[in-house]
Amino acid sequence: FVVQIITGILLAFYYKPSAESAYESVRYITEEATFGWYLRSVHKWGATLMVAAVILHQMRIYFTGAYRKPREINWMVGMCLLICTLMTGFTGYSLVYEQLSFWGATVGANIMDNVPLVGSFFKNMLLGGDSYNEHTLSRFFVLHGAVLPVTMVLLIGIHVTLIRLQGITELHFEDEDTTKPKSFNFFPELIIGLVLMILLSALATILPATMGPRADPLTTPEVIKPEWFFYVVFRWLKLFSGTAAVLSTGFIVFVMLLWPF
Repeated sequence: FVVQIITGILLAFYYKPSAESAYESVRYITEEATFGWYLRSVHKWGATLMVAAVILHQMRIYFTGAYRKPREINWMVGMCLLICTLMTGFTGYSLVYEQLSFWGATVGANIMDNVPLVGSFFKNMLLGGDSYNEHTLSRFFVLHGAVLPVTMVLLIGIHVTLIRLQGITELHFEDEDTTKPKSFNFFPELIIGLVLMILLSALATILPATMGPRADPLTTPEVIKPEWFFYVVFRWLKLFSGTAAVLSTGFIVFVMLLWPF
């Protein structure tokens, strides 16, 4: 998250959130700005690793039963962090103004429109109108660069505070000695962090971020595919009608949020 904040601020110095200049500003960062290609690649791969880390952490908490009393609230805070992380990935993916990101944002807004009662309102709030227009990118940029990061800082603060108050939960075997006092060795965390930074830098160098075709609102691409972390939802939406898919997805998220109870 810290890597994303730092690289995001550096990228924001050059990024211009408008339909006329967004693509060209990203191209300038990627091809002309000093080490711009590296910063953008670190930011892109950092987003991928962060989403993966949050999902894996949530799975670990679930399969070890670490959400149970008295940690129900922290599970819910973690779920909110997962949602914010996914939304940050979605809004960031949409800022490049490539064909896939443009149509991905359009499809995402149309999906939101299927939510009963409030769907149309939130779609208009997200896009700044009934469809993608000159106000849309600036709204995505504000969400991606300000609203969601600040929300995540607050949630992480609450999350870590609750961990400090409640301690770290561990899975014990029946014959394991549990009388030893709880302690937290920070050294392995530093090693993991160092290894991940090396991996992140290697991925950014070996597989750098590239430029796709510029967004064309008049030409729908033959294949519209989301980022990998939305692929399950994408396939789910293909199996069912719009409203049924959206309501069932919302129900699954609701059940996950209240699972400890």
